[in-house]
Amino acid sequence: MTHGAFFQDAPRVGDPWADDAALQAALRRLLPADVLATATPELARLGARAGGDLLALADAAEAAPPRHVPYDAWGRRVDRIEVSDAWRALDRASAEEGMVAVAYERPWGAASRVVQMAMLHLFHPSSAIYSCPLAMTDGAARCLSLMAGDDAVLRDALAHLTSRDPAAFWTSGQWMTERTGGSDVSMTGTRAEPADDGAWRLHGTKWFTSATTSQMTMTLARLPGAPDGSRGLSLFFVPLARDAEGRLPGLVVHRLKEKLGTHALPTAELTLDGTPARLVGGAGEGVRRIATLFNVTRVWNAACAAGGMRRAVTLARDYASRRVAFGKLLRDHPLHAETLAAMEVEARGALQLVLHVAALLGREECGLASDGERAALRLLTPVAKLFTGKQAVAVASEALEAFGGAGYVEDTGLPRLLRDAQVLAIWEGTTNVLALDVLRAIEREDALAPHLADLQERLRALPASDALAPSVAVVGAALGQLGAHAAALAAAPRADVEAGARSFAIALGRATIGVLLLEQAAWSATDPAGACDAAAASAAARRWCATLPPPVAFAAEQRAEADALLGRVPVTG
Repeated sequence: MTHGAFFQDAPRVGDPWADDAALQAALRRLLPADVLATATPELARLGARAGGDLLALADAAEAAPPRHVPYDAWGRRVDRIEVSDAWRALDRASAEEGMVAVAYERPWGAASRVVQMAMLHLFHPSSAIYSCPLAMTDGAARCLSLMAGDDAVLRDALAHLTSRDPAAFWTSGQWMTERTGGSDVSMTGTRAEPADDGAWRLHGTKWFTSATTSQMTMTLARLPGAPDGSRGLSLFFVPLARDAEGRLPGLVVHRLKEKLGTHALPTAELTLDGTPARLVGGAGEGVRRIATLFNVTRVWNAACAAGGMRRAVTLARDYASRRVAFGKLLRDHPLHAETLAAMEVEARGALQLVLHVAALLGREECGLASDGERAALRLLTPVAKLFTGKQAVAVASEALEAFGGAGYVEDTGLPRLLRDAQVLAIWEGTTNVLALDVLRAIEREDALAPHLADLQERLRALPASDALAPSVAVVGAALGQLGAHAAALAAAPRADVEAGARSFAIALGRATIGVLLLEQAAWSATDPAGACDAAAASAAARRWCATLPPPVAFAAEQRAEADALLGRVPVTG
């Protein structure tokens, strides 16, 4: 080889729909034949765009991050946030594709949520995280749809949020995080004061506001005389229309946040200084009302995590077919192939969990869900978000390592996989916050028992298979352990219960995925269109089930050890 003549081929995304056998097979199992027939062309078109023009727009938006312009040329405060043409083009594309609209048009009935999450699986990795404002838009739309009634203002906002017309489409922000804390909204300090026009004016500082260029936002504030804590909070709809001079009335933007990732997404710190707002829902009902929004955004977060994992695995696998090391392609080295296979299993598991939760959400929204399905949705929404958020970071890190030094070089674009994945474990509730939410679903709503019963019934319904029988036995035992562990929680000290909440939620997520992967494997064995994926589906189920952990029971001794490790008590013994 001539010195300096070699240049390594870059990894290629390809067509995210046409090349994703796991996604196609999962939809063949989950969707009725008529839904699949009409949804497939839509997904195929979006997949081609995700590997083409949308991917190019995402790269352009990442290269031209938003800019805050506090003053105009003559010193007037304008607080303009300038975004790139590419970012605006992604906004138009998301409207045209109906990324939010499809959930409210419901062309496929309850299955529309499953199709929507499949769309997001394709769109998110090629969106420069435009999926973030879309998630909040969907959450706001769901929230308003339950409260709008005959309110013309709210109905008009809902129509904008669910429009396919780029000229009419709105996105919504979600302004919750204050200096006093993020997840603990009970410490919200924003105040609402009555105005002469019958509306409200908000006063307070929001430390972190995503999608600050949206046309509206939802936020929490405290009415005059309202008590401290979460019970004193009310929900407000805030229009973000600029005045004739281009300013946002009653709002001061202090700065845009410099974040580890999501660089194309405008995120600001700002002060509400008499911002016009409209009370929605009853006084003091803010936390209950906003929970509807969070439930939707958490499902979006999980779907983005699954989509991000698929993109990371796709790039790593493609690179392994192009990179020669030690005399052969990376994919032909057994150890590297094993690493890629492990990543593939994680991506398939996340996809199954997301589509299952989406199916439950669709049934609940259409009034078709049973009591058990509603309980499962309440339980699995935080489980899916926390579990896939952690998975996404691990898979992205493994993918970067699969590229060697190129995975650490910004010019390749590969570090974005990890930088953008990290936020998925943080937004919409951290792992610990969501693990405690799982406990609340179990303790207050008895959500675990019907879910475990459903999973056991799914296992019993599987056709006999010598290849899968050991895995079925492992998952059945894991479900039994989860039930026994949960039964013991009632008698355990509260501190022990909370200390083990994370490990329990993760174990529940892994067991749930195990059942879903087994269902997919058993179905794929008889799928006439899925011969190419049947072996992979079976291998994924077996590998996943072989690593199922039991729930971890915490005791006072373990908490004492934690105190010692953290320097809170002297180490003895």
